[in-house]
Amino acid sequence: MKKVVLLRHGESTWNKENRFTGWTDVDLNSTGIEEAHEAAKLMMDADLCFGMAFTSYLKRAIKTLNVVLEDMDLLYIPVEKSWRLNEKHYGMLQGLNKAETVEKYGEEQVLIWRRSYDVAPNEIPENDERNTRKDPKYADIDPKLVPLTESLKNCVERAVPYWNDHIVPALKKHDQIIVTAHGNSLRGIIKYLKNISDSEIASLNLPTAMPYVFEFDDNMNLINDYFLGDPDDLAKRMEAVANQGKAK
Repeated sequence: MKKVVLLRHGESTWNKENRFTGWTDVDLNSTGIEEAHEAAKLMMDADLCFGMAFTSYLKRAIKTLNVVLEDMDLLYIPVEKSWRLNEKHYGMLQGLNKAETVEKYGEEQVLIWRRSYDVAPNEIPENDERNTRKDPKYADIDPKLVPLTESLKNCVERAVPYWNDHIVPALKKHDQIIVTAHGNSLRGIIKYLKNISDSEIASLNLPTAMPYVFEFDDNMNLINDYFLGDPDDLAKRMEAVANQGKAK
């Protein structure tokens, strides 16, 4: 049996402030670091032991993975980083408080921006200081591939090919792999793996640092998926994610 753990990063400084983060490279806060330690314990209790890891270019995901691997005594395993696992780019919304944005534009519009499959927020202008095409970490990437905004559909279009071209081949070599990334890049992969419809994916809310295990047979057919941890805590944290896009 093959196992992949999909792990959203721990709470970041902007998660705490309820701000749209996207490709903004914010750090974990103290809660996020503690969540990463708790995730590692859950995975050790489940007898997981990874042969390889994948993460994004963003420090909140990288640092979550580093905490997990250190706690599990797996710092030696190979780690592959890719911008294709980055969070969805929120365009002009990046940095804005979600509840305040709801008060300005209405809950329905913000829900569309946050959770619709194919509607993206307005682009960041090329001359905006938030334009990640100017960020040196993306210097080796074709600027046309670095987004100025994205929908979940755009996330799927970059994350799913990466899953098939990089993660699946690695899983054929290593029986257990961890992917530490972001709410929307992981939602895109989950949509693909579970064949979730464009409309139903809106209701999937991934909490920070709750390990989500996917089990496959040797032919990479999905046979089971489940979260590790207390079900009541999981439900509470999922609800908290859903409520981020509501007015105060």
